[in-house]
Amino acid sequence: MKIHIEPKPQNMINTLLLFFVIHSMQVGVGIQGFQRIIYLEAKHDAWVSVILSGVATAIVGFIMVKTLQAYENSDLYGIQYDVLGKWLGNFLNIVYVLYFLGGFHVIVRNYIEVIQAWIFPEVPTWLLSLTLAYLVYYGLNGGLRTVVGVSFFSVVLSLWLILLIAYPAQFANWDYLFPIFEASIPEILKGTKQMTFTVIGFEIIYVIYPFLKEKDRVHKYMQLGLGFTTILYLALMVISLAYFSGGQLERTIWGTLSLFKIVRFPFIERFEYVAITFWVLLVLPNLMLYMWAATRGISRIFNKKEQKVSWVLLIFIFLTLLYPLTRVQTNMMNDYFARGALYIVFVYPLLLFGAVLIRKKLFGKKGEAHAQKGE
Repeated sequence: MKIHIEPKPQNMINTLLLFFVIHSMQVGVGIQGFQRIIYLEAKHDAWVSVILSGVATAIVGFIMVKTLQAYENSDLYGIQYDVLGKWLGNFLNIVYVLYFLGGFHVIVRNYIEVIQAWIFPEVPTWLLSLTLAYLVYYGLNGGLRTVVGVSFFSVVLSLWLILLIAYPAQFANWDYLFPIFEASIPEILKGTKQMTFTVIGFEIIYVIYPFLKEKDRVHKYMQLGLGFTTILYLALMVISLAYFSGGQLERTIWGTLSLFKIVRFPFIERFEYVAITFWVLLVLPNLMLYMWAATRGISRIFNKKEQKVSWVLLIFIFLTLLYPLTRVQTNMMNDYFARGALYIVFVYPLLLFGAVLIRKKLFGKKGEAHAQKGE
């Protein structure tokens, strides 16, 4: 595998767009109902758990960027190959490919479940899955710049949804936020842990980094994207705590969508239908970037063309989506994926960063030259 990557100029993207990529990757199906699972652990202090999760993403994001900056222009697959060797490095590369595919599968499952539960209960899963898979392939066929463009418009065109948070805020009972700091530290930390499924996605920096133009500005826009997402989740959590009583929040599976139910316009009776349908614009960047990252991995490990690899992976994912799951089984799938993501996204980057530092210190310039030649 070639460690040092030299993307073509037409495939490079402006680093400013990293802000939109990071934010769009963190806002997807998780935002639809994260309030309940956090409240079950941290109660009225769930907002503290959201802040701590934001701090954790900022720290891990910093570590990820520092790991990438240790190399001139490489990605996660090349770094693992260089640091850990051919066999262990490629094994972990395959683990990450499976993780990206798992993220794709979980997102599609959850979004289809929402569509079937709220709008179209009779529409078969295979039809919705095929539609999303085709949209993803159409985006991937245009290259990374097209995918990043979808992320940009996903954020820009969905900003109006944020303004609608003010609607339920006028009916909020702010006394529901008290007592503050009622939960113990372990309970708050458990709530922070439950935010894992909601805030993951920023690990895409591991794969997209070589295609960014201004490398010295990567960390700035990475942190801006993470910070904006944290503020959004914090606002949603505070309003949810103030709008729903504790008992209501424990029984509300999709808290954010339920907030949209009270929005009323003279020309729209059920606004949540519009929000759920519009949500595909928030989900598509997640699916495209996860599939692109998995395709890049397989292409680099086995030296295959990305277009053919994307076809094979999409067909494989489509077949896995044909297996029916109940609501309980979907929850179990989300929990297992979140547990794996906790180690892959929040724990392993610290270990990889340590391994990179040790290698650089031991081998110095010789090791760097070796990485650039891809030997």
